[in-house]
Amino acid sequence: MSKIIPFKAVRPTADKVALVTCRNYDDYSPAELACWLDFNPYSFLHVINPAFVHSQKITIDKRFRGVAHKYQDFKNEGVFLKEEEAVFFLYEIQTKTESFTGIVAGTSVEEYRNNIIKKHEDTLQYRVELFKDYLHQTGFNTEPVLITYPDNEALNNWILNKKKETAIYLFSTPNKEKHTLWKVDQAAEIQWLQTQFEAIPELYIADGHHRSASAELLWEQDKHLGNENLNYFMSFLIAESNVKIYEFNRIIRDLNGHSKEVFLERLSEHFILICKEQELWKPQNKFEFGMYLEGRFYALFYKQTNKEVSILENLDAQILYDKVLQPLLGIEDLRNDERIEYIPGKQSILTLKELVDEGEFEVGFMLYPSDISEIRALADNHLIMPPKSTYIEPKFRSGLVIYEL
Repeated sequence: MSKIIPFKAVRPTADKVALVTCRNYDDYSPAELACWLDFNPYSFLHVINPAFVHSQKITIDKRFRGVAHKYQDFKNEGVFLKEEEAVFFLYEIQTKTESFTGIVAGTSVEEYRNNIIKKHEDTLQYRVELFKDYLHQTGFNTEPVLITYPDNEALNNWILNKKKETAIYLFSTPNKEKHTLWKVDQAAEIQWLQTQFEAIPELYIADGHHRSASAELLWEQDKHLGNENLNYFMSFLIAESNVKIYEFNRIIRDLNGHSKEVFLERLSEHFILICKEQELWKPQNKFEFGMYLEGRFYALFYKQTNKEVSILENLDAQILYDKVLQPLLGIEDLRNDERIEYIPGKQSILTLKELVDEGEFEVGFMLYPSDISEIRALADNHLIMPPKSTYIEPKFRSGLVIYEL
């Protein structure tokens, strides 16, 4: 049984929604961020980073208080409105190549704790603590957890019919995406949706493991206050078939003291190597890896000698770590080792090539993306993917829908 609830959302007024909403804060370069803050007074970036110029000079607590104050300023100035009744939303994101549609709702902290809402990634405790403090001090969240549910014909038909109704928002963004939001406020429709999800035994976190863990930590800290809103966290629920999973490619600064010849020889113990010269080669199937080294691309085909290994050991990101990154390149900690960095697979392979050619990195590896069945199997077996195994879309617009605590 999966419980979802409607909530009294805060959202921009219709005339300002295209100006208010923004991408994830980390997606902006410092120069880009400064430009948006300079010319757009309505950007939600003013709320989530109210002291941009002085951000390195103020304490975390003061920064969080500044977020809370700026958010209240936006509300006082009429930039935001609050729903009088609890509602769901249907939200569609159309990019140049993909279309994503899901339901915005509150999901249960208790079900997260009881593993009805399942996870496949580990979290860093300091990040969980930091975001918990952010939620506690600001009193709101605008970044929902991306959660998948099994494809459901009844829900699919409901979505198709709902899209025929008049939307409350329809706007485009500078990165050439189109966003549409429908409000679900009829009691019978809300009840029907809740009944549909009650029949779903498990949900799966696709993106937002730290946010859900922080919501749990906040609940543990403040549950004595009797605040019902703390029992839930905002989620964007989407059918499994409607998410797009990219790999994270790896670039490494050095060969850990190996010469190119020795490194290639060591690789051949576990992989069949084919030099592709200047061909921009990417893996086409599972157990295939791409490599760029000293101006040449290589195809690496894993010699899968043991068929009876675990789900995790069969994961491409784990294979690369077990056979290359850890034993050959000496990278133990994938999260914190400064010798390794990650590039989302949706970026061109030329990005990886250019970074290696510039000399700061010596070798790059390209992976084949995982699929939803691998993620689900890992979560079902309480297994954790290596860090930066997946880059999953869609990405929600900050400032579009806000869950107040």
